[in-house]
Amino acid sequence: MEFAELILAPKVDGVIMHGPFHKAVDGTLCITGHHLILSSRKEGVEELWLLHQNIDAVERKPNGFLSGSVIIKCKDFRIIQLDINTYEDFTNVATSIERLSSLEDTTKLYPFWYRPMYTILEDGWTAFRPETEYSKLIVQSEDWRISYVNKDFSVRITMSLTFVSYVCPTYPSVVIVPKAIDDETVIAAAGFRQGGRFPVLSYKHEGGSILLRSSQPMVGPNSKRCREDERLLNSVLGPGKRGYIIDTRTQALAQTAKSKGGGFELEMHYPQWRRVHKPIDRHNGLLECLGKLVEGTFIVSVYLFPH
Repeated sequence: MEFAELILAPKVDGVIMHGPFHKAVDGTLCITGHHLILSSRKEGVEELWLLHQNIDAVERKPNGFLSGSVIIKCKDFRIIQLDINTYEDFTNVATSIERLSSLEDTTKLYPFWYRPMYTILEDGWTAFRPETEYSKLIVQSEDWRISYVNKDFSVRITMSLTFVSYVCPTYPSVVIVPKAIDDETVIAAAGFRQGGRFPVLSYKHEGGSILLRSSQPMVGPNSKRCREDERLLNSVLGPGKRGYIIDTRTQALAQTAKSKGGGFELEMHYPQWRRVHKPIDRHNGLLECLGKLVEGTFIVSVYLFPH
């Protein structure tokens, strides 16, 4: 597949761009295989270089059959409006951007086509190493250790000559767990948590306070328990210390989850922990709020910098 087949309007003159908190720019729009470029060819006027993969949605706003505006909603929350003065160019630009921003073949994406014009000095695959970053969290600490229990994004255990795998694709292959807990205990705890998401260290304050994350325990209607999971969580707190389990569901939803195999930590088995409910909206609700915020930002910017 050639990118030229997807680009119906490689160059369009007289395009007016409206962006957040910027004055309108009149220039030439160029569409390449990976970028959307708009330039006024004037010194001191900011150009647009937008990677197609940064585009989340494309909306068409026709002006009869004479012209139209292409509204681009970006993944970094920007909203860019392109006013195009002929209807044919308007439809061709919109179609081209829609095609190029929704490529399914990964090998057609920009990283596979980028050719740097300079000498590469380091291997980017080794520029970031989890062990290096994690060591900053647990430096001079005797309470935590780095574990590779989720290597290949799954935790495994052999039980009665049977090989069992608890896949945890949402956790990295390197995690931080309590030093007093061995990997066998962690694996057993993973089998007790939805999606294998066992408690792991997510944040550590310089004062010593910590934040763990995990999924709900699979307690079920019979109030099952997992001693390994209890040992893991309870080992985090020293004598006389207490912690809080923040459940992001309402109490009613958490109780209902038990009938479906899920549930919550029973305080009798986690005596040093107090469970509190701080419900947050569902995914759709959060997306709706985010959409309103982005739309409001665009409206304010248009008001401050009118066309």
